[in-house]
Amino acid sequence: MTRHHEVIVVGAGISGIGAVIRLQRRGIGDIVVLEKSDMLGGTWRDNTYPGCACDVPSALYSYSFAPNTGWSRLFAGQNEIREYIERTAAEHRVHQRVEFGTELLRADWDEPAHRWRLETSKGTFTANVVIAAAGPWNQPLIPDVPGLATFPGKVFHSSRWDHDYDLTGKRVAVVGTGASAVQFVPEIAPTVGELHLYQRTAQWVLPKPDALLPAPVRSAMGRIPGASRALRRTQYGLMEALGVGFGKPWILRIIQQIGRAQLRAQIRCRELRRDLTPDYTLGCKRLLMSNTYYPALNRSNVEVHANAVRTVRGSVVIGADGQERRVDAIIFGTGFHILDMPIAGRIFDGQGRSLDDHWKGSPQAYLGTTVAGFPNAFLLLGPSLGTGHSSAFMVLEAQLNYLAAALTAARAAGWTRMETRPEVQAAFNAEVQEALATTVYNAGGCQSYSLDVNGRNSFNWPWSTGRMRERLREFDESAYLTSVDTSEKVAQ
Repeated sequence: MTRHHEVIVVGAGISGIGAVIRLQRRGIGDIVVLEKSDMLGGTWRDNTYPGCACDVPSALYSYSFAPNTGWSRLFAGQNEIREYIERTAAEHRVHQRVEFGTELLRADWDEPAHRWRLETSKGTFTANVVIAAAGPWNQPLIPDVPGLATFPGKVFHSSRWDHDYDLTGKRVAVVGTGASAVQFVPEIAPTVGELHLYQRTAQWVLPKPDALLPAPVRSAMGRIPGASRALRRTQYGLMEALGVGFGKPWILRIIQQIGRAQLRAQIRCRELRRDLTPDYTLGCKRLLMSNTYYPALNRSNVEVHANAVRTVRGSVVIGADGQERRVDAIIFGTGFHILDMPIAGRIFDGQGRSLDDHWKGSPQAYLGTTVAGFPNAFLLLGPSLGTGHSSAFMVLEAQLNYLAAALTAARAAGWTRMETRPEVQAAFNAEVQEALATTVYNAGGCQSYSLDVNGRNSFNWPWSTGRMRERLREFDESAYLTSVDTSEKVAQ
């Protein structure tokens, strides 16, 4: 039987959980969440690799309506974040709305009925509104390396860590040097026999101002009124101050001297220092922080290969420079399908064209949230909202305010259909692209995941998160085509 709901949310990570809580508070109760896994948590459920932790201050990594005053560190670890997410979901009774083990296969807009029809691994659903909350850090990206399929050893991605495989004494190739690798390499380096790190592009790594928060401090955060909010505001202000540099790259070129100083202090070998020194401006790629990454690369059992992997032949990994290394395991720290999100190939307009078909490799949305041609659909953590300095929670909550206002307006007016005006979406994206041109994201001299297959930056927000919150504060009805269908078919 087909089940109908007012709102269906796809994904039970921080976005989906936040959407449920926010809409419940607006009096919208007929909500169901489709979650393909048997647990909620999204990114923080999947990423369990050694050393996995937040790379923005913990005080910013929680919902403002459910602050966590008990973080044990300035930068919390994965397990603590996952526990916070699960606890918050339980406190707001989100679990009872989640259909676990239910994967979205295809969603089609039914124009005559003004409804979405969703085919899933557990049957058919219909909904007035669909919210895509799968996020950009969902599907692991594994390069197409010739010969990889015939490798006889163990192969896995950092976000699918195989904890049953004992790395002790093993010869391990790590492919990729992004945020995940910077965290897990120092954790596994002391136990493996050999670690061969394949670095296609050097990364700027700044010192991480992390520390344990003593129990009296944690207690004070919970007991003293306003203490937690004050810490959150302080850390937000510091990160926003850093964010100014993303629009003025000359500021970041000054700050990157801190990374250069750390590199000089922690890497003894001059040749290795040269290989680890980036040739682009700090902030062009994701900002990385670690106090242990460079020391791990000094170890005698660690070898840095400053090139990509060309091929795999049997148990031998061959780099682009032709060097061969025999290994027992290959671990990919190569990130995710950020701009080619798999869910975009599963959501279709009324003419049978998917989001992928519309985007043609360059994702676009209005305010990163709604897409022309896809009525009654919302994206969370969508295109053009990524920042290099702030928390995903900051972006998400700005969108949740807009989402709640939009659905409240639709209810009040009786709209059964609302769709972004194409010209409004085009004007917004032109404004974003013009502003991005002088930011470090576009002018920093690197190739990052912010740039899509067409060379367009479809990921970043070029302004402050304060401006983002302001733009998304109120629902702007004039940006939408709205209609009311009073036919008996819809009324039922």
